[in-house]
Amino acid sequence: MVLQIGIAIAEIWIVGRLGTDALAGFVLVVPFTALMFNMANGGMGGSVASALARALGAGRLEDARALVPHALVVGWGVAVVFMALAWTVLPHLFRLMGGHGDVLEHALSYSNWAFASAVLVWPSCFLAALLRGAGDAATPSRIGAGASIAYVALSAVLAPSLGLVGLVIGGTAVTAASVALQARAVQRGRLGFVPSFTGVRLQRRLFGEILRVGLLGSASTVTGAFTALLVTGLVGRFGTAALAGYGIGMRLEIMLAPLAFGIGTGLTTLIGVAAGAGDWRRANKVAWIGGAIAFITIGLIGWTVALVPESWTRIFTADDAVIATSVACLTRTAPFLCLGGLGLTLYFASQGAGRMALPFTASVVRMLVTTIGAWIVVEKLELGLGGLFAAIAAGIAAYGCLIAGSLLVRPWRSPRSRS
Repeated sequence: MVLQIGIAIAEIWIVGRLGTDALAGFVLVVPFTALMFNMANGGMGGSVASALARALGAGRLEDARALVPHALVVGWGVAVVFMALAWTVLPHLFRLMGGHGDVLEHALSYSNWAFASAVLVWPSCFLAALLRGAGDAATPSRIGAGASIAYVALSAVLAPSLGLVGLVIGGTAVTAASVALQARAVQRGRLGFVPSFTGVRLQRRLFGEILRVGLLGSASTVTGAFTALLVTGLVGRFGTAALAGYGIGMRLEIMLAPLAFGIGTGLTTLIGVAAGAGDWRRANKVAWIGGAIAFITIGLIGWTVALVPESWTRIFTADDAVIATSVACLTRTAPFLCLGGLGLTLYFASQGAGRMALPFTASVVRMLVTTIGAWIVVEKLELGLGGLFAAIAAGIAAYGCLIAGSLLVRPWRSPRSRS
C-alpha cells in the first residue's frame, strides 16, 4: 500500500505531461473509476474477505469453500452493471461537471476503455480479498506490487503516443496477469483449503453473507463518489485550471487511502475471525490499535504536505493557475486527512464485525456537510474556491470523528449482550 502512493504520484505525473486538458479530463473520470475500485476492493471486496474470515472463525469450512464461487458470481454481475452505466450515463455527467471540447474528448476516451476492463478488475479484487480473508496478505501484496510497477512502466511508454488510453492498456494488461496469478494461488490451496467450483449449488444464504455487509459498504462508497461528483461540478464552474488544480490537491487523499486500506483490510480479517469466534473484546482492541496507527501515519504525511503545498504541486505541473488552486486546496484539507484515514480504517474494521450501519451514516453526514457547505460558501457567501475547500475539510473531519466517537461510546458487543 505504501508503494501505491508512489504509483499514484507517477500516474498523475504522467497525465500532467499530457497537458492541462488531458489532466482536467482525467479529473472528471477519477471519481467514477475511484468508485469502482473502492467498491471492488473495499465496499464489496471487504465484505467478501469478512464473510470468509467469519466462516473460518466459526469453523464453517464447507461454507468457506462455497463462498469462493459465490463471490466471483457477484463480482462479474457488478462488473456488467458498471460497464453499462459507464457507456450510457457518464457522458451526460461529464458535461454537467463542466467537461467540454478537448477536455470532454479526453474524459470519454479514458472512461470508455477504463470501464471496459471491469470484467477483469472485479475478479482480480475479489480473489485478492479472498486471500486476505483467509489470512494470506502476502500473496496478493506480492502480485500487486509487481503489477503496479509494470503498470507505471507500460503507462510511461504508451501514454505519450496514445494519451489517456495508454494508461488503460497498461492497466488492463497487468490486471489480466494478476487474475491469472491469484487464481492459481487459490487453486493451489493458499486459502488454507481448495475451493469447490463443481457441484456447488448457489445459495441465497451465502449470497446474503456477502451482500449483507457489501451493500451497505457499497452504499457508503457510492455516497463518497456522489460527494466527489457534486464538488467536482462546483469546482468545474471556476474553469479548467481550477479543475486541474483541484485534481492534484485532492489526489493526496486518494494517494493516502491505500495506507488506510492496507491497515484496514488487516483489521477486516482479524476482527472477522474474532467475531466469528464470538471474541468481541479482542475485536474492539484490534480496531483501536489499527485506527491509531492509521491516524498517526496518514497524519504525518498530510501535515507535512500542508506545510509545503507548492513544492508538492510543482511535482505535477508548472501552470501557475493550477498551482494556486492546488495550494489553496491542500492548505485547507491536508491537515484533516488524519481523521479521514482514521474513519476509513474503522470502516474496514466494521466490515469484519459485520456492523456497517455506522460507517454508512458517517458517509452520509460527510456528504451533507461537504455538499451543503460548499453550495452555501460558493452560492450564498461568495467565498470562492477557498470556502469550497474549507467545506471539504469539514466533511472529512466530520466523517472520522463520527465513526471513532460512536465506537468509543458504544463498543461492539455480541447481539445477546446488546439485548
